[in-house]
Amino acid sequence: MSSPSTRLLASSLILALAGVGATACSDDGQKSDSTQITVWSLEDVADRVTATKAIIADYTAKTGVKVNLVTVNEDQFPSLIASSAAAGDLPDVVGSVSLAGVRTLAANELLEPDANKAVVDKLGRDTFSPRALELTSDGGTQLAVPSDGWGQLLVYRKDLFDAAGLPAPDTYEKIAAAAAKLNTGGVAGITAATAPGDVFTQQTFEHLALANGCQLTDDAGKVTLDSPQCVEAFRFYGDLMRNNSVKGAQDVDTTRATYFAGKAAMLIWSPFVLDELAGLRNDARPTCPQCQSDPAWLAKNSGFVTAIKGPNGTEPAQYGEVSSWAVLDGAADPAKSFVEYMLSDGYPRWFGMSPEGRFPVRTGTQEDKQKFRTAWNTSPAGVDTKKPLSDVYGDDVLATLRESPDTFQRWGLTQGQGKLVGAILGELPVPKALADVVGGKTDAQAAAERAKKDVEAIAKGVN
Repeated sequence: MSSPSTRLLASSLILALAGVGATACSDDGQKSDSTQITVWSLEDVADRVTATKAIIADYTAKTGVKVNLVTVNEDQFPSLIASSAAAGDLPDVVGSVSLAGVRTLAANELLEPDANKAVVDKLGRDTFSPRALELTSDGGTQLAVPSDGWGQLLVYRKDLFDAAGLPAPDTYEKIAAAAAKLNTGGVAGITAATAPGDVFTQQTFEHLALANGCQLTDDAGKVTLDSPQCVEAFRFYGDLMRNNSVKGAQDVDTTRATYFAGKAAMLIWSPFVLDELAGLRNDARPTCPQCQSDPAWLAKNSGFVTAIKGPNGTEPAQYGEVSSWAVLDGAADPAKSFVEYMLSDGYPRWFGMSPEGRFPVRTGTQEDKQKFRTAWNTSPAGVDTKKPLSDVYGDDVLATLRESPDTFQRWGLTQGQGKLVGAILGELPVPKALADVVGGKTDAQAAAERAKKDVEAIAKGVN
């Protein structure tokens, strides 16, 4: 994966699972064969499938349990899981499920929370990121077992910031001041997503909105996008993009290309940019003048901000995605041991498949509390060229990235609005309202009220 696209399965699941209950159990509530399990993985990229099979082979050699691995494209997952549920033939385990996907599976009673809790308890709750456990729980019920995550980043040109005497851009005020000062000489102050039809725009805006304490709903489920915190987030984003950024709709590819060309002082992207920024992917290499002789020049001259704080925010926040392993309803007994293995003996190879976007949310073991964070440090990243991220970015940067899951936040999930979150990813009312502010067609208050109204209409359809 080289883009920050959120999995869109959740919004499709709402439709695909409509009217489908959990019918996978036999009369005694368990599948009969305890020597084999079926595992679906949403990681279907060829080299990752090969790596997954190798991990599974070791699990089988150790336990004697045969694993039937089914790799599923994320776009096909909603219809496949719905048809499997209807046929009473759910897989035992699903891997790489997004936060919104977990909530939607839970809402349709397709999970086995007791089994997932048992895995977390056996491995040790204190070995997981507390925030990752919170995001994968509902009222104390452990819905799934969090595995790895990525958080939105603000990447900035340290050389330009140092020359201008600017501090790291970790607040609204510092971001705005830097964007205004550095928006000159053919260099944009910042490049970030504005395309109204892109999930990437939703992710980027949510990242900055969370920083200001803007939430999708309150704990009772009332849509709160017209709150003062949200209005200020719309205003801030609109002013930033309209006055100190690149003209025209910006997306995943254009924002990255602008920063890679040395034509932007700041970029908001996912950590999947890290290997590309370091010149380790031939299909997405930095093109700045200095990068011609040193492909890693831009990486060496970039700084990274994870959590950001707005003027109304109570604490720094960061948009984050967490992928989980989920034991499904009616799973055979070995399902739990398989997930345990994938979070222990097989864990370094699992997150090592693409460490730039897989920060381990299980930090270590009871014996070595930092075991997996340490292993992540030396996991080779890249595609055409492979090397540990520590060889490029240094220990300070990696320490910041490793700790980022502890500041992850998301709209709606901890308020019990998983279905709504999935639905708005399908219709994207917020990016559409934001586009009018960026384009100068409306003000922040009107955009916030429009977004609230549109989300309320979507909520009626999913509740």
